Amino acid sequence: MAAENTTKVQVKILGASDPSLPPLVLQITQMVDTYMLWIGAAESKTSFGNGEQAVLGGKLCKDWACAMPPRVSGGPSAATSLFRSSSSDVALPMAQRLAKRFQKQIFLSVDIPAGFVSLGQGQKLVLDAEKGIVATLKEIEEGTASK
Repeated sequence: MAAENTTKVQVKILGASDPSLPPLVLQITQMVDTYMLWIGAAESKTSFGNGEQAVLGGKLCKDWACAMPPRVSGGPSAATSLFRSSSSDVALPMAQRLAKRFQKQIFLSVDIPAGFVSLGQGQKLVLDAEKGIVATLKEIEEGTASK
């Protein structure tokens, strides 16, 4: 019996809800009961190709957190920041919400340029990022459940 590959990696480009915001690139590494996610803003709409360049040029340790699903239903999600800058603190609470929702360990790295946060557009971009992550993980979970 052949061993099944338990690690899968995919890159997905997520359009922003506002045309003035950059598109987002999401890299998902799917492991057993764990997702490792990197999401970042692409520098331009034409230069990212299939998203691989944005991933390669991104910063993993800009705002990186790990969260575990709650041990009891409705309980809090245990989480910790792995790396964090003073300009960004969105990965920790987002990782907690994702771990609670999908009942999996979540490693989440958020790479949103400080310029968007300081201009007041950061929250809109973060909301787009979380919506895109949730939609993508739902697709993965539904695909896994049907196999």
